Amino acid sequence: MTFRNTLRRGLTFTLLGLALATPLTQAADAVSLTLYNGQHKEVGDAIAKAFEARTGIHVNVRKGSSNQLASQIIEEGDRSPADVIYTEESPPLNNLGEQGLLAKADDATLAVLPEKYVAANGTWIGVTARVRVVAFNPKLIDEKDLPKSIMEFSEPQWQGKVGFVPTSGAFQEQAVAIIKMHGRDAAEEWLTGLRAFGKTYSNNMVALKAVENGEVATVLVNNYYWFALQREKGKLDSRLHYFTGGDAGGLITVSSAAVLKSSKHPKEAQQFLAFMASEEGQRVITQTTAEYPLHKGMESDRGLKPFSELEAPDVTPADLGNAEEALELEREVGLN
Repeated sequence: MTFRNTLRRGLTFTLLGLALATPLTQAADAVSLTLYNGQHKEVGDAIAKAFEARTGIHVNVRKGSSNQLASQIIEEGDRSPADVIYTEESPPLNNLGEQGLLAKADDATLAVLPEKYVAANGTWIGVTARVRVVAFNPKLIDEKDLPKSIMEFSEPQWQGKVGFVPTSGAFQEQAVAIIKMHGRDAAEEWLTGLRAFGKTYSNNMVALKAVENGEVATVLVNNYYWFALQREKGKLDSRLHYFTGGDAGGLITVSSAAVLKSSKHPKEAQQFLAFMASEEGQRVITQTTAEYPLHKGMESDRGLKPFSELEAPDVTPADLGNAEEALELEREVGLN
């Protein structure tokens, strides 16, 4: 064999080796994101799957409670494997933002969302919104006999007739809203009255089913739980009552998301946040859970009361802070 043929044969094997190695190298370099999901499991899984289908970027989902995951991030610090955190409510992200652990969302992402539903410094976004309501059983109480204000549920005539979930993040946000609107003393009186006269439940779906089954006349919940139960069971006996006139009973809260400052893949993490805020991402989420899309110009197609008709109090998610005021007050009155 001539030197030229030997060299040609050697180059052929070298190029073949490189060709075979290339897919392995690409696979090793492929980016995957880690999402800490404090939202309901099916919601986090749905948005992660849709993002992967759209971009080819795989998302590893780690499920936990919003507060648990936020505490874990604080403990992990710069070592956190999380790229994005998605929470059921905004206070955990307010807490992380206060500690300097969140990256600012891209301006293009912030631009498609109403300013009142994102962090003042842009470090987290409200993804979708829900409203606090009273679910009631018309076999036990007529809607016209419901109170005009949520504050009245702390009065003795509601003995055994109102249920609530003191461990719920949304309930705690509602307590903060009452502090902001009426003062700490009024909020303490409200919580004390609920503890004395109301029924406590372990979670919102358990509370809602108690109304549906006629065990209690009313419960304080987020609107989407009722629609989830309706999807599961079909026609329901219970109904939803919406507080008006800016009452704290009609508080709007948001599920929220943020990119971690410690993310190893900040570009792709920002891409995921942008997808959550996009029309496509919002539709995926709102088809999975009956929340309101926050992308400007979008409307819910789930049969919800129009967002524009909600008469919510003038308390924004940013105003709610980290909800520590409510947690402290709950401890003082013996609710946790």
